[in-house]
Amino acid sequence: MSEVVELTEDNFDEVVLRSQIPVLIDFWSPTCGPCRALVPILEELAHENGDLALIAKVNVFECTAIAGKYGVSMLPTILFFLNGTVAQRMVGVQSKDKLQEALDELED
Repeated sequence: MSEVVELTEDNFDEVVLRSQIPVLIDFWSPTCGPCRALVPILEELAHENGDLALIAKVNVFECTAIAGKYGVSMLPTILFFLNGTVAQRMVGVQSKDKLQEALDELED
């Protein structure tokens, strides 16, 4: 069983860009209501995907450089990485099924 990983400026490259499995990153803010609505969905995805995918989050207030590098201007923004590259982008609250479908496409 996996948990949602909190990314920082210090661990982003190691955890995301060097990952051998797909990575879903939720760019969020503690003051964002829709972001908070995604928390239980992301936790479920982390537990259900185990070692097949990494589910992570980036607090945009604490990691402004990362948010800027990936052009995050609306919250929540969800980026899917595969082999260190952004493979897909979603903006706004998404259903668990839609997020899982995107992960499944990357795992194939």
